[in-house]
Amino acid sequence: MRILAIETSCDETAAAVVEDGAGILSNIVASQVDIHARYGGIVPEVASRQHLLTVLPVVESAMAEAKVAWQDIAAIAVTFGPGLAGSLLVGVNVAKAIALTQGLPLLGINHLEGHIYSNWLGNEQPVFPCLCLIASGGHSDLVLMTGHGQFERLGRTRDDAAGEAFDKGARILNLGYPGGPAIEEAAKNGTPSLPLPRAWLKGSDDFSFSGLKTALLHLVQDKDSLDASFVVEAAASFQQAIVDVLVTKTLQAGERLGVGQVLLGGGVAANKALGDHFVRNSPIPVLIPPPSLCTDNAAMIAACGYYHFQLGATDGYDIDVVPSLILG
Repeated sequence: MRILAIETSCDETAAAVVEDGAGILSNIVASQVDIHARYGGIVPEVASRQHLLTVLPVVESAMAEAKVAWQDIAAIAVTFGPGLAGSLLVGVNVAKAIALTQGLPLLGINHLEGHIYSNWLGNEQPVFPCLCLIASGGHSDLVLMTGHGQFERLGRTRDDAAGEAFDKGARILNLGYPGGPAIEEAAKNGTPSLPLPRAWLKGSDDFSFSGLKTALLHLVQDKDSLDASFVVEAAASFQQAIVDVLVTKTLQAGERLGVGQVLLGGGVAANKALGDHFVRNSPIPVLIPPPSLCTDNAAMIAACGYYHFQLGATDGYDIDVVPSLILG
């Protein structure tokens, strides 16, 4: 069964064809990072206009690379939230038009659920129950997954998400945008020796990174200039603080709940220091998608769509976008 998926929740225009929820036949992503880098962050109006320009060519490329025709497609899956309203509208309306003209079922997919299903794209299949850490620019969520379509949100960010903290930290250190890769690259040449705080929020599975960001800002303000040695040391310390909190709180929840596996998803999951820390310290098996499947892509939406379709969870052509959609 082949699912065509469209993903336009933020600033990546993506389309993919996935077979039986695991086999990637194509996965095309048109990035806008160079466009938004000049502004130091994503400009929603610019993002939606760029989606309008690229979405149809991206869909056509995904179909061509997969070597499929419309009669080979079983359903259309599309992200309808959470995300930027204008960006979501482009993808949802294109998916509606294709589904209507081709007479195909329409599957509305939660972007956060899609990140979890990036772990199904490969040979190893996750084991239920599993604890899912979704760490991205807008989200730091801990979700218990007991079966397909069965989620309970245990924790969330109370302020800055992990990816947002990376972006703000990179801006403080003048490392550019996007912040996650910039901090990670700088941290390779530094040691995590600066005294930056960790917000443990004892008794809760929630996360908080705003205090860490503020502490970094104060360290920078106390300096007369940002010399290279300080920047790499600060980057390494900042990254380590985020990694410590994400790993420690996730593993504590996983052991408390007795889960079979920990699944990672979202752009921050592409951070090698985070993955290495999980592998070194986790008594629970950890699945981490390859970096290209951690960042926004449509293959994960197609994989999720396959399981929605298996459960009979199709949507009508009146489906609307939900920018503040949650999972669980």
